[in-house]
Amino acid sequence: MEKVLKSVGRHIVAELWGCNRELLDDVKAVQKFMNEAAQVSGATVLNSTFHTFQPHGVSGAVIIAESHLSIHTWSEISLASVDIYTCGERADPWLAFKYLVKAFQAKYYSVFEIKRGMFEADKNFDITHLYVKQNTLVKKA
Repeated sequence: MEKVLKSVGRHIVAELWGCNRELLDDVKAVQKFMNEAAQVSGATVLNSTFHTFQPHGVSGAVIIAESHLSIHTWSEISLASVDIYTCGERADPWLAFKYLVKAFQAKYYSVFEIKRGMFEADKNFDITHLYVKQNTLVKKA
């Protein structure tokens, strides 16, 4: 039986540097960009919440049917830290990332992708037969 490597989700972790400082401190702009990034990725937006810190910075999250997007900004150093986590095949987290780079006018970025919930499966594997016990993936009989 052919084994394939699968994952339940894709998690992009990014630092956007040299961003527009005014945008990073504008909670309405940050919320708008994050919601639009989710939509651009093909995700289904369910809810979002954002908060402004004093003297500067914004944190927030967009909850999507496929998981979430989150951000924390440091306008004093022109930095936005972003997480984009999607599950399933519908949403593409890289589309959201590319949108945010442009929206915040980032000059530089560092980014990597983590495959979440990795498992080895038979070619026609059904994920509903899995459970985790002591960090070991076990297939039910």
